[in-house]
Amino acid sequence: MKVEQIYTGCLAQGAYYISSKGEAAIIDPLREVQPYIDRAAKDGVVIRYIFETHFHADFVSGHVDLAAKTGAKIVLGPTDAHLGYDAHIARDGETFKIGDATIKVLHTPGHTLESSVYLLTDETGKDTAIFTGDTLFIGDVGRPDLAQKISGDLTKEKLAGFLFDSLRSKILPLPDELIVYPAHGAGSACGKNMSRETTDTLGHQKKVNYALNPELTREQFITAVTDGLTEPPQYFPQNVKMNIEGYESVDEVLERGNRALDPDAFEEAANHTGAIMLDTRAPQDFAKGFIPNSINIGIDGSFAVWVGTLIPDLKQEILIIADEGREEEVVTRLARVGYDYSIGYLEGGIEAWKKTGKEIDSIESITPETLAAVPDPLILDVRKESEYQAEHIDGAENVPLDYINQHIAAINRNKPVYIHCAGGYRSMIFASILKARGFDNIVDINGGFKAIKEADKFKITDFVCPTSKK
Repeated sequence: MKVEQIYTGCLAQGAYYISSKGEAAIIDPLREVQPYIDRAAKDGVVIRYIFETHFHADFVSGHVDLAAKTGAKIVLGPTDAHLGYDAHIARDGETFKIGDATIKVLHTPGHTLESSVYLLTDETGKDTAIFTGDTLFIGDVGRPDLAQKISGDLTKEKLAGFLFDSLRSKILPLPDELIVYPAHGAGSACGKNMSRETTDTLGHQKKVNYALNPELTREQFITAVTDGLTEPPQYFPQNVKMNIEGYESVDEVLERGNRALDPDAFEEAANHTGAIMLDTRAPQDFAKGFIPNSINIGIDGSFAVWVGTLIPDLKQEILIIADEGREEEVVTRLARVGYDYSIGYLEGGIEAWKKTGKEIDSIESITPETLAAVPDPLILDVRKESEYQAEHIDGAENVPLDYINQHIAAINRNKPVYIHCAGGYRSMIFASILKARGFDNIVDINGGFKAIKEADKFKITDFVCPTSKK
């Protein structure tokens, strides 16, 4: 028997490949499914089952495409959802054979109502691993406020209570030596404080994971898991809908998006469609020169999260500007979170655009030392409120990037606006949006708050205990 975790860092997501005696199962596959098919072919095995731990909110699963291409059966935990594809709705305790191995369904509602974990037993009859989805993470549990977006009669407190019961009745009684394989690690928006470790033993988690503390009462658990939850990205309910109802084949999505457009064709598409021009280069590369009205969300940052937060319509047409050779990666990563309407990319990248003599815009980027010499600057701190409250430049205004649309009308257009985040990624997104909406005097503070503190030229206010630095 073989178990392999296939971890995708940009989504902090774990899919799983299990094989035994010529058969295989995939748990929580990503949207692009060819790597699983290739892996099974390499091992000479047939994919029999595709197990889904729940209807994922933060990415579009590959279950529909993988089933269509392999004939494998999709298996879901108990649910009455109206599916747009054929699937086996498992009952609690039902078992499935993969070669000589056995997978048992344990229904664990809480994160969502249909959430289930899968207990793996080897050929000797020994329980060896548990695939916990978003029911149990390393160091945390899944947030209980996402399913309420789908069903109006649910509350996060009610779901947290279900999660408490599931953990106590289904997870805690299991053997300590089991390996825990969760669906996500640190960086995912599906939990609050996940570990950077992506596996652990259940026994160790029983000792260190607050949610598995047997002394925690139901009421204390509900308070702990619901405290401090931030608003989830707006695309989450739309991804759930796609995972329930089905979607267009990823092959068609990639074919449409991977269409090379020369600068004239790109400009024509930008002028005659409603497409957003999405520039995915590094922030400082973008600042030096970009196509007017394009928006910067760098592919090497929290790309999916910020696309999902700032582009509300999954059907929005998108034109891509990328570093040469990374165009398909951008289209693929957009498709992973349901943005299926990329309609092409700028062939030759920004350099090809420049060579034609077409218009280029830029954003000034200065050091904190330069900022320190500006009298009475208007400084926008675009970090989250919690980051701002922890410490910030005295006098800076907090306008979190998440809520730019609610605050943009109040930003003064008549004086220079100096923008920073923690390190420079979010501030350039913010600056590019202001530029696209007609703000002309935008200045990015290179290096963000980290560089500002290191410059040691500003009064830094601590939310709890104000302090000064000269």
